[in-house]
Amino acid sequence: MHRDLVIIGGGPAGLAAAIKAREEGIDDILVIERDIELGGILKQCIHNGFGLHIFGEQLTGPEYAQKFIDKLLELGIEYKCDTMVLNITDNKKVTAVNTKDGVIEIQAKAIILSMGCRERPRGALNIPGSRPAGIFTAGTAQRFVNMEGYKIGEKIVILGSGDIGLIMARRLTLEGSQVKMVLEIMPYSSGLKRNIMQCLDDFGIPLLLNHTVVKIHGKERVGGVTIAKVDANRKPIPETFRYVECDTLLLSVGLIPENELSKNAGIVLDKVTGGPRVNESMETSVEGIFACGNVVQVHDLVDNVTKESYLAGLGAAKYIKGTAGNGGREIETYGRNGVRYVVPQKIRLDDMGDEVNLFLRVDNIYKDVYLSVSDGGKTIYKVKKRIVAPGEMESVRLKKDSILNMENDKLFVELIR
Repeated sequence: MHRDLVIIGGGPAGLAAAIKAREEGIDDILVIERDIELGGILKQCIHNGFGLHIFGEQLTGPEYAQKFIDKLLELGIEYKCDTMVLNITDNKKVTAVNTKDGVIEIQAKAIILSMGCRERPRGALNIPGSRPAGIFTAGTAQRFVNMEGYKIGEKIVILGSGDIGLIMARRLTLEGSQVKMVLEIMPYSSGLKRNIMQCLDDFGIPLLLNHTVVKIHGKERVGGVTIAKVDANRKPIPETFRYVECDTLLLSVGLIPENELSKNAGIVLDKVTGGPRVNESMETSVEGIFACGNVVQVHDLVDNVTKESYLAGLGAAKYIKGTAGNGGREIETYGRNGVRYVVPQKIRLDDMGDEVNLFLRVDNIYKDVYLSVSDGGKTIYKVKKRIVAPGEMESVRLKKDSILNMENDKLFVELIR
């Protein structure tokens, strides 16, 4: 089987990329989704807050996804659900399998990776204790409650203050459970400020910073957890150990970009984001393979996923049609002095449009700082920030004119106090 463009993942990133590629003139597109329906994680996100930037209105996750699914169907873009991609190669051969077709081999002209990310499980944390029922990742609990209709517990402790955990604290409270506390090992929350206010403060749920779970009690079912305060090195302080009775422990301790397929294709991954290193068109280190959404970096807002995926769809369309630029001068981007990473990691001046968006995260909470972009000497962008935090993705929009006259081929994004 041959296809011009194969998109792996039918969530918000894959849907947006497919629509953009079709609008740019690519007819032969196949979207492959391993779940039984399109929409990705948005199907279980029944809270609102989606779509303000793209549609100018408050939508729930399913509503946001449905707009793109409807557009995909309107454009007649082919898709296969309940289909698992087993492998991709650097020459863009895709191997997939499903119960109807068996094993499928597809030679694509271009591929877009949009596999999203997965939650960090208990096994990655090494919390002592047995293996009782009642331990969930926040996303799993969200699916059980919002899609399957289960009540997962009565007395709940949440470890980690990621956005999914914060949202589930509110959701479980509304379902009649008692969320006793949210623990965060860092001195700051990794979730959005609005979620801390709307999901914890409004419901009187305490957020304990610099705290973690050091033991899980219970054999058949969770009976409680021992929590502790941690020191500056994140080591539990024995004098602060205390037992908290609960029947459920929710883990919201980070998301990991899903890049096993990327590794098979020899795509270079960023050590900080865990996702592929990409250029301004969201093309990876392997020519003709693009990536977008949470498989590149974990986003706060699905609206930004959509914008990024439009870039991938446009870049793939140009690649297939042979209208992409010749690359020309390349600029590498770097984060330093409080900036953990920058995406994209490379900008090709001949291929970029009139401007480029740089996305970044900082490594701590900083107040009254300047977010600066320079070539190491000349500052080309500078803006005052009252506060920046790791839980909030920042972005910088640079005009092409401001980059053209740079003396060096390195672009540094940093905080200046």
